[in-house]
Amino acid sequence: MERGHCVQVIAVTSGKGGVGKTVVAINLSLALAELGKRVVLLEADLGLSNIAILLGLTPQYTLADLIEGRCELSDVLIRGPGGVIIAHAASGIPNLAYLSPAQYAGLINVFRDIADTLDVLVIDTASGIGESVVSFVRAAQEVLLVVCDEPASIIDAYALIKLLNRDYGISRFRVLASMLHNPLDGQRLYAKLIKLTDNFLNVTLQYAGAIPYDQDMRTAALQQRAVYRSFPRSKSAKAFRALAKNIGTWPMPSSPRGHIEFFIEGLINNSRR
Repeated sequence: MERGHCVQVIAVTSGKGGVGKTVVAINLSLALAELGKRVVLLEADLGLSNIAILLGLTPQYTLADLIEGRCELSDVLIRGPGGVIIAHAASGIPNLAYLSPAQYAGLINVFRDIADTLDVLVIDTASGIGESVVSFVRAAQEVLLVVCDEPASIIDAYALIKLLNRDYGISRFRVLASMLHNPLDGQRLYAKLIKLTDNFLNVTLQYAGAIPYDQDMRTAALQQRAVYRSFPRSKSAKAFRALAKNIGTWPMPSSPRGHIEFFIEGLINNSRR
């Protein structure tokens, strides 16, 4: 069987909220799409539809409808800015944040059916270390950990790395420094996290880059638009463009890494048809 393309699955996650994780997921998806990638953005913070709020969208169907059998996956997937396909979570339905592991697995498994229609699946996880985060991170080949230069963010990021490594065997993480006022702070932030993990864990951290916080990002948020679209020449937009190009150099999977094999194997095998 001739091998076709493989789907790149990237979980954008963080140890705590307020670090710009969803903003990263949105703008990274746009930057990847601009490079010609077919991108699906999966909102995996199931009880909060932050992406719809940030982009001013009003989806007719959400993942809640899919989970409860009121629609098909094709009904949930809507075309967003830049041609990115978005699967929105529900807004204000807290029970969706507490699905069983089997329900999370079933939801993840649905996306294998669209493997031949996409190149990159970006998963915007919830914050923290709950079952939802673990389930979706385990379904990805790449874990992009968003951290800002605050003690609480660094400590919570370390706690997430420790949990995923100790309990689930995940040993490689890519670190993205976010909301920086000084570009040099990114490497310093990375060094702080490396110091913690090197002392206590057997993991590999790789520096993915830094996203500066600029006024254009705030203005775009107030307009309910992505900074990458509204201010393509801004410092933050340029950083997202660089991140997307960097991701293009990351090795593609040749086999499942073994955490949620039915999902990754489905994406890889479907891509070989």
